[in-house]
Amino acid sequence: MFMVNRRRFLTGAGALAAGMAGLGGYATAYEAGMRLDLTSYDLSSSHWPADLPIKIAVISDIHACEPWMPAERIGAIVDLANAQKPDLTVLLGDFVGTQHFVTRYVAPGAWAEQLARLEAPLGVYAVLGNHDWWSAAMPTDPPDNAQSVRKALAGAHIPVLENAAVSLSLKGRPFWLVGLGDQLAFRYGRRHAWGTDDLRGALREIKDDAPAILLAHEPFIFPKVPDRVALTLCGHTHGGQVNLPFIGAPFVPTKRGVKRYVYGLYQEGERQLIVSGGLGTSNLPVRFNRPPEVLSVALRGA
Repeated sequence: MFMVNRRRFLTGAGALAAGMAGLGGYATAYEAGMRLDLTSYDLSSSHWPADLPIKIAVISDIHACEPWMPAERIGAIVDLANAQKPDLTVLLGDFVGTQHFVTRYVAPGAWAEQLARLEAPLGVYAVLGNHDWWSAAMPTDPPDNAQSVRKALAGAHIPVLENAAVSLSLKGRPFWLVGLGDQLAFRYGRRHAWGTDDLRGALREIKDDAPAILLAHEPFIFPKVPDRVALTLCGHTHGGQVNLPFIGAPFVPTKRGVKRYVYGLYQEGERQLIVSGGLGTSNLPVRFNRPPEVLSVALRGA
């Protein structure tokens, strides 16, 4: 019989504690606070012209706060996005860091100053996220229906699309970029919220049969997106923030009656959705096996 004496027990317990401490340090200090990945997608769609390849840089869920997402780190994110030489750059909301495990909140002017350096020939466009509605741009201020976040983005010359569509042109060919209002803008209680989203109203702004791309913070809307939208880009979930081997992401924001869209590429019929893992954190400053990422999306016709 194998006997565990006191020395063996203490040695094993010490090794386990050291391993857990090391894992916790990796998940907080390194993966949540330092790591930055580039994730690339190469997609084709029958609803996108074959002779109109486009490259899109996608930034989502910054959640600016120190020490996890200071202005300097946002600057590195901007540099990585610019290095992809995209035709278009899109920001998918949640600029505000509202978690309590912070040493200091980042002033909106500081993160907006970094985002103002984003470069793309077709421009930089944004939608708002739920945390941009639930808090002011400086979380110590009272909520203001996202007005302070809008002001910061306006100062960076980044248009916000809320249930609106803008016509863009690449190589002389038009297409539409559609932005949806946030689907969780107003909270009541801990588990209930309603949004400002109006998908029908946003799509009514499309005046012709040119192809379209949809931006939405939360992926819940995807089952309602029509086939004529070539690609939907979303954030919000952080890919679960924690992705456990053999288990996956145990904690993912969901909506009752809607399929669980967690991370990556989804294709349903002719419709395609990409859910970004995002960059920052909410609730807890922890990421495990789901590193912060900037997306580079190449879209072409089938």
